Amino acid sequence: MVRITKVHTGVGDGGRTRHLDGSEVSKGDTRLEVVGTIDELNTVVGIVRMEIERLPIKSEDGGPRATVIKVQSMTDRKLARVQQELFDLGAECSTLPDAVPEGMQLLPDGASERLIGEMDEWLEECEPLTSFILPTGSPAVANLHLARVVARRAERRLATLRDVEGDSAVRAVALSYLNRVSDWFFVLSRWITGQLGEEETLWEPIGRREPN
Repeated sequence: MVRITKVHTGVGDGGRTRHLDGSEVSKGDTRLEVVGTIDELNTVVGIVRMEIERLPIKSEDGGPRATVIKVQSMTDRKLARVQQELFDLGAECSTLPDAVPEGMQLLPDGASERLIGEMDEWLEECEPLTSFILPTGSPAVANLHLARVVARRAERRLATLRDVEGDSAVRAVALSYLNRVSDWFFVLSRWITGQLGEEETLWEPIGRREPN
């Protein structure tokens, strides 16, 4: 059980901090940048959960909005699980590969496959894409697009870490998970848009756009 009794340490005032294994590094450290980006992503997922919870469950005539109830019941547990997995991943990335604490639970190899299975289920209820989608929509959907791009940035940071420290510095499942979870956020945004009966805003090539 983790027990935190103090948040401020004074070490950070000089632009230094510590990894999980206790090693002191600059706050500009490549590994720390990975951890911070994953933390940022987790925060965006929390905002998505809040926005989904705030969706009105009653229609204008007072009747229940079955689709909203479905979205809320289908997504919150999955988003909560992803938040836990991102925290696990951040903790792992905050530790040098040869200094992982004994008994520390790491992201399982099957985590990426589970994301793929969930995407496949949602895609069965989505219309085929005819163009790229502009990142917009309801607050929940717009923030899922934000989560998607932050996940891509976390993936790029992790790839940079591997380039700097070598292949052994990053487990393959970590890169795979961030790659898949970005796709997962995108598909979930499309599924929610469809369930709520909203329209997607598609990108139009320059020659086909109406003049403004």
